[in-house]
Amino acid sequence: MSLSPPALGVILAGGLSRRMGGNEKALLALEGRTLLEHVAERLAPQCKSVILNANGDPSRFERLHLPIVPDSVADRPGPLAGILAALEWCTTHRPDISWVVSAPADTPFIPRDLVLRLHQALVASGKPIACAASGSQAHFAVGLWPISLRGDLRQALVQQGTRSIRDWLRRHDHAEAIWPAEPFDPFFNINTPEDLERAKVLVRQEISE
Repeated sequence: MSLSPPALGVILAGGLSRRMGGNEKALLALEGRTLLEHVAERLAPQCKSVILNANGDPSRFERLHLPIVPDSVADRPGPLAGILAALEWCTTHRPDISWVVSAPADTPFIPRDLVLRLHQALVASGKPIACAASGSQAHFAVGLWPISLRGDLRQALVQQGTRSIRDWLRRHDHAEAIWPAEPFDPFFNINTPEDLERAKVLVRQEISE
């Protein structure tokens, strides 16, 4: 089994949480911990270091003791901007790392073998990028990204106005690492109050197993 490369983890929390009534999704409570803490607890052991991509006042995340890295492109253009911010931050602050792995702050059940499986898919395919999938559903915001593509991504965002990860990936071959979606989807993400209630049930099931 191949070993995963040293990677910088970035938790993407730069969105506006419109479907949660404007409440900060990353800070919503799930069984005594924030969604962000759930993601960090799963991602950190897989990475050399973890940062948080978030905009606005960074003091609201102080308890996590993570570097807060805002978008480096104006007007909150979406998760691509968070990935770019992580690639550029890594180049400056962690030049010993060549990969960034991204996960949204509202996915509290991300797999504990995420980085390894993404890397295995990438190596097996010979492609430069790997993204996660569950069942037939691709999760483009969960991916393993080479630092070497930071210039290309900045050009796509700033000069070409690209906003969709899917659209940017059309320019680059990418592999998929696929997880089963049953008995529950490890990439289940929380967008609504109903999703949060469902997540509470899933956490309790996981604890009881």
